[in-house]
Amino acid sequence: MITPANEPTLYTSLFAAYPDALLLVDDAGLIRLSNPAADTLLGYAPGELIGRSVDTLVPDSIRPRHANFRHAYAHQPRPRPMGMQMDLVAKRRDGSEVMVEIALSPLQGHGLPYVVAAIRGIGDYPRVRQALARARYSESVARIGRLAVDTRDPQVLLQRIPAEAAEALGVDTAVLFLLEPHGLEFVVAAGVGLLPGEGVGTRVPNDPRGTPGFVLAHGAPVVVPDYRLEHRFGVPAGYLDAGLVSALAVPLTDRGRDVGLLTVRACRPQAFGDDEVRFLESLSNLLAATLQRVQTEETLRHAQRLESVGQLTGGIAHDFNNLLTVIQGNLQVLEELPAVAGDDHARLLVAAAGRASRRGADLTGKLLAFSRRQVLSPTAVDVQAMVQSLADMLRRTLDQRIRLQVHTADAVLPCLADPGQLESTLLNIAINARDAMPSGGALSFRVSRCDRLPPALCEPFEIAEGDTGGFVSIAIADTGAGMSDAVKERAFEPFFTTKEAGRGTGLGLSTVYGFVKQSRGAVALDSVPGQGTTVTLYLPCATTAEEEDTPGRPDTVPPGLRVLLVEDEPEVRAVAVRFLTGFGCHITPCATAEQALLRLDSPEPFDLLLSDIALGAGLRGTDLAREAQARRPHLDVLLVSGFSAELIDMSETAPASWELLAKPYSRQELQHAIARAVSPH
Repeated sequence: MITPANEPTLYTSLFAAYPDALLLVDDAGLIRLSNPAADTLLGYAPGELIGRSVDTLVPDSIRPRHANFRHAYAHQPRPRPMGMQMDLVAKRRDGSEVMVEIALSPLQGHGLPYVVAAIRGIGDYPRVRQALARARYSESVARIGRLAVDTRDPQVLLQRIPAEAAEALGVDTAVLFLLEPHGLEFVVAAGVGLLPGEGVGTRVPNDPRGTPGFVLAHGAPVVVPDYRLEHRFGVPAGYLDAGLVSALAVPLTDRGRDVGLLTVRACRPQAFGDDEVRFLESLSNLLAATLQRVQTEETLRHAQRLESVGQLTGGIAHDFNNLLTVIQGNLQVLEELPAVAGDDHARLLVAAAGRASRRGADLTGKLLAFSRRQVLSPTAVDVQAMVQSLADMLRRTLDQRIRLQVHTADAVLPCLADPGQLESTLLNIAINARDAMPSGGALSFRVSRCDRLPPALCEPFEIAEGDTGGFVSIAIADTGAGMSDAVKERAFEPFFTTKEAGRGTGLGLSTVYGFVKQSRGAVALDSVPGQGTTVTLYLPCATTAEEEDTPGRPDTVPPGLRVLLVEDEPEVRAVAVRFLTGFGCHITPCATAEQALLRLDSPEPFDLLLSDIALGAGLRGTDLAREAQARRPHLDVLLVSGFSAELIDMSETAPASWELLAKPYSRQELQHAIARAVSPH
């Protein structure tokens, strides 16, 4: 029963037991009483608030505004219930802030100069907690987004993302796993709170029975409520020893390809909901986009380097081909001289020089193959038959300790490629594989149909991802020494080789690169140190029209053929005159296009214009050919060049009746080209 005697005790008990924080504040703004709930909410010891100004509890940024409000309220005190505002903040003793609702109850009407302030912390409200978490996640994603735009070094982002994830989610550890290119292992790329034995650089098998492997195999975010009850995959003992309980992991993908995962782990049960999953996915997407941008920029820089080297090698090859034309031509003339033909020693010397010049021509061809400046004659190629034939030859010539296998799928269409260059390319790769297996091993060829290229190959090889024409895939795999990442990075560069001096030119894979790119295909290189290398060529499928055989054409030069020869290099011109004389032709040699046009103005008859394309200053051979045919429509045309880029351009723009020939050419090659040029079209 309440009596006047026990009323003060009752009110004191009510004040102390009230669940909301209560402060009794006088008209000077000093705190006269505080209940335990106020001490707890605001972080003070019992009784420590008494005597302090209420302004102590107001954040510095809004203290002037609060002082004005308190003075205005003192002149017109009125009850103000909770829930009127949602943006109030109180400052705790340690300087942190807590979101609150405040109700004011003036006691002046009861003759007391006080105001009771009831304060309720609302940070624990579910809807407020969720709003605060979302704001925290959004701010974190924005910071990482700005960093992704500003930084050019992906390592900065790799290091920052786990730290950002751990801080925003309030977890104990965060780890970023990246999948190795061969797909067999993960490597710990970065992390915070890493466990013993889980340092940066640690490799983890990509096994779906393990934690990272399960996430990638699952292909979606994975939530672990309690590691102790987990049965979907094996939990490492180190996780339980470290006291880890709950976790969330999301896969990291780049254009549909798995590249790793980001995982966070906590030592307490933690409910990871949709907001947390979306937050972690946002961080993963930002990282994937940055890695993709870096890879694209590096691919572009690499392509630019290769293009620059290609232009340089193309120019060198042009001059070298003119020299080789003179050397080879004179050697062929020497070979037929009676003094040489009757001297065995002289014939051996000429033959050795001829072989050396042909090796020089082969080297030039490799340079042009890399620079994509070789002249190709693409036709429909039965790849299965070619690979089987090549395998039969390799079985007889390779080390018997190398096991050779061929796997071909059914109904593989012919590919469109230059058959000679394709066979040379396959042989080149096979020889590299042999050299990588000095103690023996396995070499396999696998031919199959590929409807679309892997997205990572489309951009560097300038092929549309939607290309539906289809490709023939030729994979050549060995079990040799393999390549490190540093070697793979430079494998297609010309003159780069890991072989000892004298064992290679470094043009092997660079010519493969040039050949497939010029053939409108692509090449992929996959290699693991100690496990071998796989080189996969992707060549476009041939259409039905391209599979039709081209009818044969004559290979003899008509006797008495009247040839207008135009060549600005005197020694090359002399070689051509000797060859043409041997064919029984009547030759009119000219050094410039202008001299040739004067001859065409004369009544002198001509059957064939044989001209170099590059003629120094003045008209080019192509301009001369057009003008010559305008004056003499029945004149046949054969154009030659040591700069095969010119021939490639001409093969796409010249009339079909014009014949093209690359330098250096042999007597027989010139004979066949002339025969094709003057045959009925």
